[in-house]
This record gives sequence, structure tokens and C-alpha cells, in this order.
Amino acid sequence: MSIVKLNNQAVKNATEFGSISSLGSMTLIKKLTASSSATLSFVDGSDGVVLDNTYKEYVFYFVSLHVVNDNNQITFNFSTDGGSNYNVTKTTTLFRALHHEDGSFASLSYETGGDLAQGTGTQRLTKNMSNDNDNGLSGFMHLFNPSSTTFVKHFMTRTSSTTYHPYNFADFVAGYGNTTSAINGVQFASASGNIDSGEILLYGVN
Repeated sequence: MSIVKLNNQAVKNATEFGSISSLGSMTLIKKLTASSSATLSFVDGSDGVVLDNTYKEYVFYFVSLHVVNDNNQITFNFSTDGGSNYNVTKTTTLFRALHHEDGSFASLSYETGGDLAQGTGTQRLTKNMSNDNDNGLSGFMHLFNPSSTTFVKHFMTRTSSTTYHPYNFADFVAGYGNTTSAINGVQFASASGNIDSGEILLYGVN
């Protein structure tokens, strides 16, 4: 069994792009724009998407995702069969910092209802999103070495969203897809209704 090593030439500042590795250069692969979309899917080999061994790290950027329904959440799941099914077994953890708009309440907590323990369902990025016209979700997700047929597939997300209370939520999700099959599809969706607007950009990291 060989260990994959990332190219560490031209190392960037470790905080740039929120990446732990932040090695080499980032290449834009695909941008999807939501327009009352039930799902936004990135499938290797479909519509110009690359999600294979070309890169060892992939980064998804969420830009002003706005939901149709109030008190809602953005979710994601993985596919190993080219998008026919999104049901990869996952173990995850989620913690959150929040602050009320009027400063009356703030907290930092582990969200037991936001994690999965060997679950095949969708993983949420946040919850209680507001559908007010000026509200939404932005952030990123890192997916590491999805084409490996040796290792499980680790990922990390960080998002900022506005809730209907109104609060700002800073959510941190991490976990792994418990499969040694290559992950070749990632799908994002609204838990209720559609994603009204916003963009998701996929980058590959050399």
C-alpha cells in the first residue's frame, strides 16, 4: 500500500482559503448556479466536472445560497456510482457558534442532532436558515482524496448562515465517508423546497 503525498511546492499561508493543506495552486473546475433548484450535483465526467484522481483535494465554495422555505437547511451527500445513488455511509460531527442579532444571546456548542453515526442520509451544513431576501449561507467544504480505493474519504466544512430568529450561525462539520470505493459524485440540496439562488464553485487543489 502506497501513501499519497501532496505537492508542497509554492506553499500558501495556512489560513488562506480556510485550507489546512493549502498546498500548490487551485484550479476552477465547475460553477453551478442555483435557480429554484431541487439539487446541485457535481458528477465526475458529467458536464465538464472532474472528480477523480486528477486532484487529491477538492474544495467546494458556497456563495450566498438562498433557500425558498424559511427555517430550512442545506444538506449534502456522496455517490460512488456516478450519481445514480447518493447514500454513502458517513460518520460526522458538528459544532456551532451563534450570536443573536441584538446581542442578547451567544453560545458555542456541540450539536448532537447534527451528526451522523454510520448514517447513509444527508449531512446538513447548518439549520434554521432564513428565507428573508437579504439572508443566505456562504462557506466551503474540503473533500480529500475522493478517488482512493484504500482509504475512507475525509471532509470538513465551515459555513456562515443567517437564521430566522435572527442569529448568525458559524457551523463546523467534519467526518468521513466510510467507503473504500471512489467517491465520484457530490450533491447539495435544500432539506425543504428548493435552493432559490446562489452559486457553488468546485476547485481542484494541486
